[in-house]
Amino acid sequence: MKKYILILTILLGHLSMAFAQENQTGDDVTKQERIKALYVAYVTQQLAFTPDEAQKFWPVHTQFENDLKGVKKELAELDKQQARLDIKKKYQDNFNKIIGPNRCERFFRMDGEFKRKLMDRVQRQRNNPQRPDQRPKMRRGQ
Repeated sequence: MKKYILILTILLGHLSMAFAQENQTGDDVTKQERIKALYVAYVTQQLAFTPDEAQKFWPVHTQFENDLKGVKKELAELDKQQARLDIKKKYQDNFNKIIGPNRCERFFRMDGEFKRKLMDRVQRQRNNPQRPDQRPKMRRGQ
C-alpha cells in the first residue's frame, strides 16, 4: 500500500510540474502528463523500485532531465550528443548509489527504449490518423 501511495505522490508531483509550463496549450499539457505518467510507471515497474529507492531516485531523475533539457539547441549535433553523454556520465554515479550498477545500466537502456517506442507510436499515428468519429461501428452482440 505504501508503494502505491508513493508512486501516486510521485506521479502527482510530475503532473504539477507539467502544469507549471507556460508556453503550452492545455491539450499539449494533457498529452505530456500522460506520457510522463506512463514513463514513471514503466521505469518503476521495470526496475522494481522499493518505496525508498523511488523516493530517492525520482528527485535525482528530475535534475537529470532538467540538465538534459538545458543542452543548447544551437550546438552542432555531435556537440549536443557529447553534452548529453557527459550529463549521463555525471548522473551515473548518483543512480548507481541509489539503485545499483546493474539497474542503473538497465535504466539508461530502458530510457532510450521508451523514447524510441514513443517516437514510433507518434510516427504511426501521424501516418495513420484515425479521428474518434471515424471509428468502426460495432453491431450489437459483437
